[in-house]
Amino acid sequence: MNIKLTIVTTAALLTTTSLSTIAKAENLAHTQQLLSTKQCQGCDLTRVGLIMADLVGANLAGADLSRANLSRANLTGADLSGANLSGASLNGANLAGANLAGANLFSTDLREAFLVNAQLYGVSLSNAYIQGTIGIPDYAGTAEDFYAWGVVEAKRGNYKTAIEYYDKTLSMKPDFAPAFLARGMARFRLGEEVAATQDGTIASELFKEQGNIPGYQASQSLVKGIEIAQNSATSKGGSNLGNALASVGSILLRFLSPF
Repeated sequence: MNIKLTIVTTAALLTTTSLSTIAKAENLAHTQQLLSTKQCQGCDLTRVGLIMADLVGANLAGADLSRANLSRANLTGADLSGANLSGASLNGANLAGANLAGANLFSTDLREAFLVNAQLYGVSLSNAYIQGTIGIPDYAGTAEDFYAWGVVEAKRGNYKTAIEYYDKTLSMKPDFAPAFLARGMARFRLGEEVAATQDGTIASELFKEQGNIPGYQASQSLVKGIEIAQNSATSKGGSNLGNALASVGSILLRFLSPF
């Protein structure tokens, strides 16, 4: 029995090792194929390292690129339709004009990536990392998505980017009161007090109409905070935005958060 068990165990180990070796060889062959021809439709490129690779116009349709490292790669005009990019890093990658239709972007790192004119039909960015991503088309997210992304950018101090996201939210849902409030806060941080007051006032009116008491109170706090800043600038010769923001209170911090 022991001899038979040893034989079976050894055979199983050899089979596993052989399969692993074959898989690695196939992965290497596909990587070489991609780099030499830029044609690798349906290839197995899991965990492949292609940092800063020149993949302009590459055909990677249906390829498995899960957990691959494509950071700062040039994928301009590449075909990544239907590709599995789950867990992959495309941090800082150039994806201008790339076709990502139907791609799996679960936990994909798209931070600082360039997506201008990229096709993102049929994809979900809800679980992707998109801080600092440039060029996300309106159809690639819901009003709530853009609002949440804006809040994240605002927390990072990227107020101009945050405002761009809030603008997209409001173009989809003109009565989305939280976006007016959040945009008002971002504009306040940038010292655009007049525009911030306008947003705060609109948010206050919308929240009141919608029966949202916490939102109404937060909007009123913002408007009052701006008034404090303006009075401080008149009486002390400096806007003193830090103290004014503190006066807005914890209600804003609690209210302005992603879904």
